[in-house]
Amino acid sequence: MAVEQLTAAGVLVLAATPIGDPADASPRLAEVLTSADVIGAEDTRRLRRLCAALGVEPRGSVLSFHEHNESARSVELVARLVAGDTVVVVTDAGMPSVSDPGYRLVTAAIAAGVRVTCVPGPSAVLMALAVSGLAVDRFCFEGFLPRKAGERHTALSALVGERRTMVFFEAPHRLAASLAAMAEVFGAERAVAVCRELTKTYEEVRRGPVGGLVEWASEARGEITIVVAGASAPVADLANELDGIRSRVAAGERLKEVCAEVAARTGLSKKALYDAIVAG
Repeated sequence: MAVEQLTAAGVLVLAATPIGDPADASPRLAEVLTSADVIGAEDTRRLRRLCAALGVEPRGSVLSFHEHNESARSVELVARLVAGDTVVVVTDAGMPSVSDPGYRLVTAAIAAGVRVTCVPGPSAVLMALAVSGLAVDRFCFEGFLPRKAGERHTALSALVGERRTMVFFEAPHRLAASLAAMAEVFGAERAVAVCRELTKTYEEVRRGPVGGLVEWASEARGEITIVVAGASAPVADLANELDGIRSRVAAGERLKEVCAEVAARTGLSKKALYDAIVAG
């Protein structure tokens, strides 16, 4: 992989937009919307409404930039960037490229030697984590689950042992099915927080065991973010691990290295594992 070099004069700006309340917009967002040479907007009508709420008028051209035209539009926007223009990308809510259009343009811009930066702002992921009441020291973002039941079950099964708090986006009409699948795969008692319409008039956060929220979810409406507690620490039995260690050592692996790997996987003491094997 070659070292990145900036060779183009233009700048690509990914600008975060409010996830509900326009008052959450930063002064810098208003500034870049006013000064940009080009604005790529997921929905140009929503952009116009946001600009009206902020009291700004874009001086540059406004182009549609959404999932259906991102590949083709990226070629056009990279040409503008290479020519020296400042291009701002906004999506309907939150940060472009996070479950929204933008990733393809970013990679194309980087490949063309363009500087890429962003205007930080509201985030449904971080807000949901903050109000969830679940652990926030380590987390992962999983985006939208697959729409088909079998694929959704497979995706959740791959996360059954995930120790970090997990964040998902979901459409309201699929919320009940997704929570039911989580109850089946993770267990009905796994703690979750379902965050609805964050920063909006009817903001609501429902917390509890996932199995207890399925019925309520069938009536939920609006933008949905789900926060799920990570798996509990596995309870490993030292005696059950010893036979596996002995087999691996007999096959030629080094005892210390095997004990270190098993300790990292199970949480057992490396010294206790080693001493138990040596003692016979």
